[in-house]
Amino acid sequence: MINATVIYVLWLREMKRFGRAKSRVIGSLAMPLFFLAFMGMGFNRMAVPGLGRDVNYIQFLVPGILGMSLLFSSTFGGLSVLWDREFGFLKEIMVAPVHRVSIVLGRIAGGMTTALIQGLMILGISIVLGFRVRSLTSLALALAAMLLIASSFLGLGLIFASLMKDIQGFSLIMNFVIFPLFFLSGALYPLENMPKVIRLLSLADPLTYGIDGLRGFLLGQSTRPPAVDIAIMAGISVFMVLAAAYAFEKSKSL
Repeated sequence: MINATVIYVLWLREMKRFGRAKSRVIGSLAMPLFFLAFMGMGFNRMAVPGLGRDVNYIQFLVPGILGMSLLFSSTFGGLSVLWDREFGFLKEIMVAPVHRVSIVLGRIAGGMTTALIQGLMILGISIVLGFRVRSLTSLALALAAMLLIASSFLGLGLIFASLMKDIQGFSLIMNFVIFPLFFLSGALYPLENMPKVIRLLSLADPLTYGIDGLRGFLLGQSTRPPAVDIAIMAGISVFMVLAAAYAFEKSKSL
């Protein structure tokens, strides 16, 4: 059912597209860089309640910005499906004698790799701005968490892309989805400072667990044990990938 060659070909295609689109790389770094430079440096000397012991605002912010970058780049990965449909490439691969699950996995593999590259670039910029990684082990665990975040929201983006035909409509709908997920996750501020209703809503946000896990690995401070966050994200990732494969398989618009 799953064809490794198809997965590899679609992954390689995404890598080539990413390498050739210099403006895409620069654009993906612009917003995180602005957040890090202006919010990080602006609030770094302020006493923000809930940051934890020996943690300044830049250290607190970096995992949140990594999560934000993964959220935006991964969710909008579904946009490539709509572009491929627009230019006829999707029709060509859909009539090929391969299972659609392989097509979904190939797209998710490519999107995860590009999202991870962007995350590593942001992490490198963060180190220049004063962020410090605890150890190579914590970095490796953080990379695993980043992959789970990317796969989860790539699955979400593919679900919406499978259900929609209009590129502009997809962008508008995804903005309505992305920003509540981002602000409820505690990426920019400690959730302990928010009203109880917001804290309860944040528990339904997958990004909350991803960012909390990143903080646990990179800073050694998190609301839940990082292993719990990773286990929850792994479950969400599997569910999203399976749901994306199902939506892709059943979508009549493709």
